[in-house]
Order: sequence, then structure tokens, then C-alpha cells
Amino acid sequence: MFIPFGGGTPIRHKAFSDMTHVRRFVCERPQHSCFYSTAYWRKPHELKMAEKDWLGADLIFDLDGDHLPGVTDKDFPSMIDIIQEQAWSLWNDFLEPDFGFDENYLQVTFSGHRGFHLHYRDPKFFHLDSEARRELVSHIRGEGVEVSDLLERSRNPDAKGWAKRVANGITSVIGKLDKIHNGDTKLLASVTANLQDMMDREGMKGLRGKASIEKLSELLQSPNRRERVIDGRLTALNNHGILLQNLIKSDTSVVLGNAGETDEVVTIDTRRQIRWPGSLHGKSGMKVTEFPLSRLDPDKSDSFDCLSEGIALSRNEVVKVEMLVDDSISRFDNLVVEASTGDVIEIHEAGATFLVLKGWAKLVR
Repeated sequence: MFIPFGGGTPIRHKAFSDMTHVRRFVCERPQHSCFYSTAYWRKPHELKMAEKDWLGADLIFDLDGDHLPGVTDKDFPSMIDIIQEQAWSLWNDFLEPDFGFDENYLQVTFSGHRGFHLHYRDPKFFHLDSEARRELVSHIRGEGVEVSDLLERSRNPDAKGWAKRVANGITSVIGKLDKIHNGDTKLLASVTANLQDMMDREGMKGLRGKASIEKLSELLQSPNRRERVIDGRLTALNNHGILLQNLIKSDTSVVLGNAGETDEVVTIDTRRQIRWPGSLHGKSGMKVTEFPLSRLDPDKSDSFDCLSEGIALSRNEVVKVEMLVDDSISRFDNLVVEASTGDVIEIHEAGATFLVLKGWAKLVR
């Protein structure tokens, strides 16, 4: 599928015999955005879906930072850092250990804008229907997981899967609650947003507001109570014990926010269109960039830096732009741009294109 410049009707149902014809089409008719089908068809050129003869589809995990509760792309570098951590955890904590996914079938790409795509192409999964794919997402989300049932198993040093995540989650959540007790209002807002999102999604009732979380953080300052909680005895918190369980379940370091922040609609769709690696994203001017899985790990010294390696346009020619939004932060290589409405800045073509396409700035003639 191709989306023309100017908001024209998308060009769909295109099939090419080889890459030469693809390149010729794109060169002769430049497009705003380029996509390809993640499904396999016996007759992809047919116009009616029923006549294409569906054969199967890749598994696609689409992670976008702007979907994270309490996160905004106005601080673009921070958002990218967070979603890269989520993408790595999705593979490292779920897809490989829980489902046995093989790296040899995986393709990792920066989406060109606000996140990452994990394309999984193991033929034995091609046949999965939407419901089966939804079950994968439900497991990642922790839907149906009862933290209380896993507390005993979580104390086993060899614990795996959700039992291991619960063990890590107790430590992680207590650490965050300590920071909240010490006045970290930004973290309080983020934790509250994650909790409310998870509880709303699963139709759960109970304590969920900032005041309740602050009260829980205060309760955990008692050394004796903290020790019992770390040992898994959440009854030490009385009615706030359920709140702690829900925080453990919603903690992004454990459950990856909303299903690894994978867009469920993308994962369960057996006929999905996904951005074409190597193309430019029409809303940022950055390149949809493929890179090795090992470089997705944010803690590695050679970790992939999409705000440098995803830049495709010129860094040489300097132009002026006037900012149209307040308090935006962006980065291009080592150049950090913090600007607000009315600011006029000089920046290279790649940076100007990004700011203008996002609607954050306009060219100054």
C-alpha cells in the first residue's frame, strides 16, 4: 500500500514481480508513506480480498511510545528511550523465554517515528488466527494473572515466567514507592496512570488514585512492615495489600505497560499493512531502519540510536523554522533542541523536516 502526498486515496492491491519494478514505481511516483502486507497471498494482485486466497501472516509487534500512560512525545528523546526499553523487554522477558521464539526468524526495525516493530516470521506460526494471536497479547499483558497466587513461587530462586516477574515487581514497585514518598510527583503521576489503565482494561475495582498510592508509600516506610511485604506477606498492608498487587501487575518493568505497549490491533490482524523498511516515515522524515536484535538492548555500549541512525536527510544545509508548540524537546545526533512557541531556530534540513512534519514548526522564508 502507498499513501500519496497531499492526502490522496491510498494505492492498494499492488503486486510486483521483483524489486526492480518496486524501485521503478517509487522513483516515478514518489509517495508520502510506503507499506507492505504482512500476510501471504496466493493471488495478491486480485482486488477483492476474498479472491486473494490468504495463506498465512507474520506475527507483528508494534510498539509506540505515545501509547504509554503518562508519556508524551513532546519530550521525544525520553519517549524513545522508554519505548526502546519496552521493546527489548518484550523480546527478552516474554517472546523468547515464554514462547520460545527464535531470533533467526526475527526482524527488528525502528518505525521511523515513535517506536519499534518486531516482525516474527517463523512459518509454524503463519496459520494462527486472530484469536490465537490475541492470546499471546493477553499473556504479555498479564490478563488473568493473580499476583497472590504467585507469591509463594516467586520466592524460588529458579522462578520463571510470571512468578519471576512478580518477584522482580515487588522490589521494583517498592523502589518506586520510596521515590514517591520522597516527593517524586512525576513518577507518582506515571505510576497512577499505569495502574488506572490496567484496572480499567480488566474491569477491576478498588484503590487506584494518587492519595491511595501515597498512603501505601507511607506504610512501607515501617521497617517491620516492609520486611514482611518483601517476604510476600502482603496482609501486613491490610486493604492496601490489594493495591500493591495491582501496582506489581501494572508496573512497566514487569508487564511492559499495555501489553508490552504492543498495539494489540496490529498483532491480532492477519492482514496487516506495516511500514516498509528503508522507506521514509511521512510524519517525521526519518527512515524505517532495520538493525540487529542485540542492538535493541538499551544497556549495551553499541545500543541502536534511532535519533542518529534513523536520520536520512541532509545535516548540512541550514534553514530557519519558527516553533508552533510549547515545551518540545527533540534530538538529532548530539544536537538537542528545546524550544517553545515563537522561537526561531536555525537547524539542518533533517531537523527542520522532522519539526515541520510533526506540526511543531513552520519554515521561515
